[in-house]
Amino acid sequence: MAELAKNAAEMSKVHPEDTASPLKEAWRAFCKNRLALAGLGIVIFFIIIAILAPVIAPYSFKEQELTKRLLAPSSEHWFGTDDFGRDIFSRIVYGARISLWVGFFAVLGSAVLGTILGVIAGYYGRWLDTVISRTFDIMLAFPSILLAIAVVAILGPSLQNALIAIAIINIPNFGRLVRSKVLSVKQEEYIMAARAVGMKDSRILIHHILPNSMTPIIVQSTLAIATAIIEAAALGFLGLGAQAPSPEWGKMLADSKQYLVQAPWTLFFPGLAIMLTVLGFNLMGDGLRDVLDPKMKQ
Repeated sequence: MAELAKNAAEMSKVHPEDTASPLKEAWRAFCKNRLALAGLGIVIFFIIIAILAPVIAPYSFKEQELTKRLLAPSSEHWFGTDDFGRDIFSRIVYGARISLWVGFFAVLGSAVLGTILGVIAGYYGRWLDTVISRTFDIMLAFPSILLAIAVVAILGPSLQNALIAIAIINIPNFGRLVRSKVLSVKQEEYIMAARAVGMKDSRILIHHILPNSMTPIIVQSTLAIATAIIEAAALGFLGLGAQAPSPEWGKMLADSKQYLVQAPWTLFFPGLAIMLTVLGFNLMGDGLRDVLDPKMKQ
């Protein structure tokens, strides 16, 4: 009996690592992915730059000095100057604020609206599902940038309207993703039990459906921010997004394209900023998908 009691006591011992929360386990798995950590580092780097832009930037982003136009990178102007003599480094630093602002809020809007529509379509089904799903199919039939151009053409070219357009074209991506997840979750036994005891639909959706559908939304949001930044840059390049003298990276590329041979640095550094930011969000999003998606776990 003493031996049995001893064995039972040993088996009952719980190690801290065995009781780690899912969040801690996910973080540990994320930290093992070096590419994901590199992406997180890049994202944090640009966020810090955006927050501390007035401290980091040596000049005002709209300060013009025509006597110093198209100067090559130097100790005075690290990234050179543009055709108006404005410091490119300062404009890129302030441009980080615009790109991240558009990326975060456009995705936030599309995620909220897409989630609501996806939940309604997946949970209630019938004619609501048909109408919402066919609307998503129609929107996805158009190239995203073409649809964004159409929306901005209707609303008028500006940074705010570009943000609205980007949010609209990303709604179907979130809506279809959430709909498929809700269709799967609502078949679980605990959902059927909740219905059997008379729990209201609103309570089921808020306390059971949505919490169990957040994983794909988080992953999709991270990847969608990268796409939103590219789309904002594309609209800015076409003259439909941010307007002068805004230091938006796509607008900077558009203003400098005629100086590709004469002053290549005017295009190189804004393009590099776009590439690094998008790369950071993509690497971080892939890492989150590997950690949070059960299908990706080995």
